[in-house]
Amino acid sequence: MTGPGVLTLSWSHPEDGDATVGMTGDLDYATADRLLAEVIAEAAVPGTERIVLDCAELVFCDSHGLAVLLMIRRRTAAAGVDLALDNRPARLDRLLAITGTAELLTGAVPQARSQS
Repeated sequence: MTGPGVLTLSWSHPEDGDATVGMTGDLDYATADRLLAEVIAEAAVPGTERIVLDCAELVFCDSHGLAVLLMIRRRTAAAGVDLALDNRPARLDRLLAITGTAELLTGAVPQARSQS
């Protein structure tokens, strides 16, 4: 278990060209820059085709964490590397939907709000 402002990153390479990072803890002002640096370094490794951010154990994401996810999307796209956010908790999906970034970060088109 992690405390506030702690993010543990665990990298694996399940298939050639794929890299997965498991995130445990908080993606916030204190921790997000380390994720950015590690993902950028991984995207620069020759042969990297896809990076998966496994969000199953992500406890919290603040506005800085969201900004870093957007920077990661931009940097991986520029490097020709696919990015996926897997096992997103409902609170992260809600943050992405509220901020209008769900489609950009996940490829999922948010459901239209009903007009009453």
